[in-house]
Amino acid sequence: MAAPMVRAAPLWWSLWAPGSLLSAPRKAAKRVRGRWRSGGGLLSQLHQRGIVQDVFPAAEGGGDGLQRLLESAPQTVYCGFDPSADSLHVGHLLALLGLIHLQRAGHRVLLLLGGATARLGDPSGRGGERGSLSAETVRSNARGLRSSVQAVFANHHACFCGADQPQAPLTLLDNSDWYHGKGLVDFIDTVGRHFRMGTMLSRQSVQARLKSPEGMSFTEFTYQMFQAYDFYYLNRHHDCRIQLGGMDQLGNIMSGYEFIRKVTGQDVHGIMVPLVTSASGDKLGKTAGNAVWLNRNKTSPFELYQYFVRQPDSNIERYLKLFTFIPLPEIESIMVNHGTDPGKRIAQKRLAAEVTKLVHGKEGLESAKRCTSALYHNSVDVLETMSDEELQELFKGASFSENLLEPGTTVLDLCRKANAVPDGPRGYQIIADGGIWINNLRVTKPEQVLVLKQHILTNGLSLLRVGKKNYHIVKWLNMVT
Repeated sequence: MAAPMVRAAPLWWSLWAPGSLLSAPRKAAKRVRGRWRSGGGLLSQLHQRGIVQDVFPAAEGGGDGLQRLLESAPQTVYCGFDPSADSLHVGHLLALLGLIHLQRAGHRVLLLLGGATARLGDPSGRGGERGSLSAETVRSNARGLRSSVQAVFANHHACFCGADQPQAPLTLLDNSDWYHGKGLVDFIDTVGRHFRMGTMLSRQSVQARLKSPEGMSFTEFTYQMFQAYDFYYLNRHHDCRIQLGGMDQLGNIMSGYEFIRKVTGQDVHGIMVPLVTSASGDKLGKTAGNAVWLNRNKTSPFELYQYFVRQPDSNIERYLKLFTFIPLPEIESIMVNHGTDPGKRIAQKRLAAEVTKLVHGKEGLESAKRCTSALYHNSVDVLETMSDEELQELFKGASFSENLLEPGTTVLDLCRKANAVPDGPRGYQIIADGGIWINNLRVTKPEQVLVLKQHILTNGLSLLRVGKKNYHIVKWLNMVT
């Protein structure tokens, strides 16, 4: 049975519209500019890089209060991710970088996996309801997200921190731990009574969905209450007073702020990072169909590297500030050098190297460079240094086969073992006509016996190409070098 849908009803909706009497609680959400943007503190520095777009609350000096809080003592800051997929993507990377910058400044970083809330689905920034996920799928996805996050923080520590820069460890939690066994009636009784329908309905994410043809399910409508409780739980048990999230999370952060103020009287804060968009203005995310993932099994280091190398000049300075730890004066110098010869893509290559190193480590960056040389510079020497995994990452969609190398094996035999050419005269003719490349070298003699270091690389592999893009990888099992 379909879930009941909450839809807009013009007769009563006007009672809760922004500016009406019943929407008064929303006045607390008014945001104004504060001195924190230009005061020289941590928030100001992150704002200059474009990493911090806004803070909440900002009214009545709230942003300045947050800056004073950060300067008073090490704080605990959290950011949450729902495991709706088995990897984070580039769209999430800026939030991770925001956490890392705070960690570098001496603050404690807590990352929350939404093992419970992933089954509800966050409506923020979405045009339709997310499909239901089973508990096992969510648990499996959570393992993938842990891998994404732990790799980024470990690579940051290994590649961007000196030995004299100790940092507080990353803490990973899952909200399914405190929702497991919690009774629905008890939760609604103790938590739900603190939420007002007018305030919940006035959230931008709710308004947008209520006005859409699909409407909004009750499941999604309650999401802001669960995220607010997460903030409260972390505040009570981990002394967390700051939540970091994308601008589309403002409504959920506001709900947490209001809930904690009502229950405890304590002030808490939100830090909003901008939503990263593509050159066309689309949000970078898996639902947009253009996701670049952080886990290697979904997006290889080479693909990540090339994604940033291909960025247009209009994005490059902003992305250097957002996605790297390069000091701002050095970024200015990079852009000046880039401007002297944009065709060399100096800035793009530096950006790609920094991001790939953060996501995949030094070895991942070297792998991306090897793949680049092999693909774009036809380097046989590089092919010989590449692993099976790298070749399969580089030539995605290529068939991979393992074969025994027999004495007298010919070019035609290789092509047939790889199922690269049809049987009979047609396959023979394709080779004779020059339609086959082995290890980036064109071959035209079907009956030529394979030669080590020419047709077979010293790593026991042969890279076979038919036409322009049809690749086959053959691994020889009984190589004797």
